[in-house]
Amino acid sequence: MTLARLCLVAALTLAACKKDGPAPDAPKPAPKGLTVGLVTDVGGRGDQSFNDSALRGLEAWAANQKSLDGKYVALTAEERKASVPAELEARIKELGIKPVVLQSKAQEDYQPNLQLIVDQGADLTVGTGFMLENAVETVARQNPGSKFLLIDSPVLDAKGAPQALPNVRTVVFKEEEGSFLVGALAGLVAKEKVGFVGGMEIPLIKKFEAGFRAGVKTTNPKATVLVQYTGSFDNVGQGKQAAQDLVSKGCEVVFHAAGSDGNGVIQAIKEARAAGKAVFAIGVDSDQSHLAPEAVLTSMVKRVDLAVWQAASDLKAGAFTAGDQTMGLKEGGVTYAPVRIEIPEKAAVLQKVEALRAKIIAGEVKVPSNTTDLESFTAPTL
Repeated sequence: MTLARLCLVAALTLAACKKDGPAPDAPKPAPKGLTVGLVTDVGGRGDQSFNDSALRGLEAWAANQKSLDGKYVALTAEERKASVPAELEARIKELGIKPVVLQSKAQEDYQPNLQLIVDQGADLTVGTGFMLENAVETVARQNPGSKFLLIDSPVLDAKGAPQALPNVRTVVFKEEEGSFLVGALAGLVAKEKVGFVGGMEIPLIKKFEAGFRAGVKTTNPKATVLVQYTGSFDNVGQGKQAAQDLVSKGCEVVFHAAGSDGNGVIQAIKEARAAGKAVFAIGVDSDQSHLAPEAVLTSMVKRVDLAVWQAASDLKAGAFTAGDQTMGLKEGGVTYAPVRIEIPEKAAVLQKVEALRAKIIAGEVKVPSNTTDLESFTAPTL
């Protein structure tokens, strides 16, 4: 090889090295953005309750985005501020997460939707609701290298006992504690009768009922609690019919734990108030006052949004762990929404409710989580 050719080869080699390797002071490539996928239950987007709370935690809080006409757009500063409750403002930060959401129209959609999100390369896959438990377990076992979050249920074995999977975090809530507080409020507002509308008559919803009835018993032991179940979570008409029946029987406050059926409950109470009846609704999962500001006394808020955001935050920090978590009043997992309606002796009423909150957090009051324990429940003194 001639000297000229040797020089040419050396020059080409040097050029190639400079092209393939960045200069020492060149900026490093930005890390790959994290994707969190979420599968709704059949209630879907727009239920104004459980699913929308989960979506808020992912889309608004973690990604600072909203879905508009099938596309994501950034939230305005005003929209973001409105989405985060005052008590969480200092905690909730935008995470730069990319959200992917699949809505389930039927229970048969759960497993394929979860698998599709995994196949799309999501760093975390969220199953929203206890009805996804079997599907999350199946897909998690089939994809041991993927991370999962299951809301509202532990992973259960064949005998129905909780079991741990190394790639699944589960979050359940002490719904009975938040329901106790709104029950106490209902008992202080109503004179003789209050109502409860549940969706499916299952242990999870029985927790709402038991806590609510215990709260009413504490502040108004003479009040009658009438209970109805719709048998679903996605039938607005059934919810409205159930609430209308309770109003016709004299209920002065009606609390629902019925998913989208609850929208019908609130509509029925709104119409009853417009007709001159003195009756209030209590919403669930999300603050539902915007659905009927004049009719919704408060809502039992279940912080599904916080559970989803926290999982995404842990994922970003490299601190996501599997295992079972429980969130009650002490952990900020349940609470009640601000009471914006004027009621007699409002300040004194809320002071009594807050005193009961303190007793529960301190362990002085054990709220029943099922109707069997409710029978032996001794109401605390105010």
